[in-house]
Amino acid sequence: MARTRGKTGRDLPNRVERLGFRLDEDTKDLIERAARLSRRKVSDFCITALAETARRTISEHEELSLSERDRATFFAALSHPQPPSERLRRALGVHARRVAR
Repeated sequence: MARTRGKTGRDLPNRVERLGFRLDEDTKDLIERAARLSRRKVSDFCITALAETARRTISEHEELSLSERDRATFFAALSHPQPPSERLRRALGVHARRVAR
């Protein structure tokens, strides 16, 4: 992504894309107050908040957290795999016949 230099001399992303949405007055006032308290422009405050929330949401959906018991069971299965069952062998045979190699 192209970057430009802002008034502060920092590298800033080249912002060419837009998102448009409407919100109620109370929510707008809340956002403006939070932006003022953090001494930032409303647009910068919103972009940062949206991006942080998006990253957190993606992370929550892409990461898997296991309990200590589940972790131990998982690694034990990796370290000491069971031999394939007859049912699995049959399924692999069917797959090999149906799928071109």
